[in-house]
Amino acid sequence: MFYLILYATIKSESAAMKFLDQAKIYIQSGDGGAGCVSFRREKFIEYGGPDGGNGGRGGHVKVLAVENLNTLIDFRYQQHFKAQRGHHGMGRLRSGATGQDILIKVPVGTQIFDEHKDVLVADMVAPGQSVLLARGGDGGVGNAHFKSSTCQAPKHAGAGWPGEEKWLWLRLKLIADVGLVGLPNAGKSTFLAASSRAKPKIADYPFTTTVPQLGVVSAFEREFVLVDIPGLIEGAHQGLGLGDRFLGHVERCKTLVHLMDGTSETLAKDYQTIRDELAAYGLGEKPSLLVLNKADALTQDDVESATKILREVSSQEVFVASAATTQGLREIYAVLLQRLDDLSPAENLVPSVLAG
Repeated sequence: MFYLILYATIKSESAAMKFLDQAKIYIQSGDGGAGCVSFRREKFIEYGGPDGGNGGRGGHVKVLAVENLNTLIDFRYQQHFKAQRGHHGMGRLRSGATGQDILIKVPVGTQIFDEHKDVLVADMVAPGQSVLLARGGDGGVGNAHFKSSTCQAPKHAGAGWPGEEKWLWLRLKLIADVGLVGLPNAGKSTFLAASSRAKPKIADYPFTTTVPQLGVVSAFEREFVLVDIPGLIEGAHQGLGLGDRFLGHVERCKTLVHLMDGTSETLAKDYQTIRDELAAYGLGEKPSLLVLNKADALTQDDVESATKILREVSSQEVFVASAATTQGLREIYAVLLQRLDDLSPAENLVPSVLAG
């Protein structure tokens, strides 16, 4: 038994390693190159004069949102990103080369905060979106720049300006159309597996899902993205269970599917627990679809009794389904597609704050 528990723990930690939604990185843009002190000296030319060139600008640090990433796991192995400094100026009025920029690729949906997590620096919500995080330092001017009628042979040049350096926090919020929420073991993973080609782990014990899972649902010649987050428990918004860490992944969803375990004997309490946690996290106004799951394990009388309880406590329509047998799923897809059409993207995306 001990070895089984140890194996399960290792597998869970391995899955969490593959999915990383928060990382801290250090960035540093390149310093500017120094200007050059030089004088033109050529045979048969009596008055050469200063000919020192300017230093090159240091490299910038930029971030780019790309579609083919869905985790921040790469930043577990590389946390420091430093751009190249600018090259120094040279004689004969030759300017130094500009330092090479560095481009950091992040998944779409990544938010970038300052070191204290107080200021949102950038919100990467669109593929191809690029943001300047740290500007490279300007290069210093050569001594030719200081030549004047009163100083025809300057022997000084400007030093390059230093680049910027800072610590930043990256937080990934998966972008999906529909989010699955519910208590542990409500059948969310089974619903995702039945609706898409995703293959989440399914078991008969709570907290089987330890990281968010994405799947693409194809229905009525349309597609939408569905995300399943770990089960919520009372106090999830305060960090209890796994919900607090992953609730952010349903912030960007246009609508939610609230799955209820039809075999539960405390349906009203279960419903209120999830609603309270969503409200405490600031998602109380998010549109949702209430679904009574596991109908295949209930009699017709049980289904009618459960739907009556849920209608009274929620004051909304209750859909009956069985993810295990796919009963009622197409009806749910039709309603979800209609809701997605009614909701405009502008109402659901967090405004982007661009830097630089």
